[in-house]
Amino acid sequence: MYSITDFRKGLKIELKGEPYVIIDFQHVKPGKGGAFVRTKLKSLVTGNVLDQTFRSEKLAKPDIQEKEMQFLYEEGGKHYFMDMETYDQSFLTEEQLGNNKNFLKPNIIVSLLLHNGKSIGVSLPTFAELTIFQTDPGLKGDTASGGTKPATMETGVVIQVPLFVNEGDLIKIDTRTGEYVERVS
Repeated sequence: MYSITDFRKGLKIELKGEPYVIIDFQHVKPGKGGAFVRTKLKSLVTGNVLDQTFRSEKLAKPDIQEKEMQFLYEEGGKHYFMDMETYDQSFLTEEQLGNNKNFLKPNIIVSLLLHNGKSIGVSLPTFAELTIFQTDPGLKGDTASGGTKPATMETGVVIQVPLFVNEGDLIKIDTRTGEYVERVS
């Protein structure tokens, strides 16, 4: 069980039988009355964000396991993953994946989140290496300002990249922010 003094960003709690992660929290000590904690919670099942205030209650730890799985393919809005040990397959919908679907390419190893044995989401590696599918060519001498241009990746996501990268280049992207990190040689 967690008390409100244990709250921190990224802590996973269970509220009304559903797992949530704390996005933001603030301890408040008013002049009158008891202290309380104001939180922003994100549902790990639906992705909805909820504002919730807690006084001095105890919250349960959610039954969440992480299992390493390999992304296989996407078909009809469902993304299929395979357990590397048992070869069992699970799938997640686009709604369950959210923005994480933009960085999934076949054979990438991810951590599948399971709540009470049911797949609810995926945790990606911090960095993904993707190939640039389409981008405008950079002009010579156009780099003095350190500008960027849009580039469409092999997965279909569009990110801003420096002017010196070209189509076919392999680049490293931060999956948390969706930003360009470096060109991979």
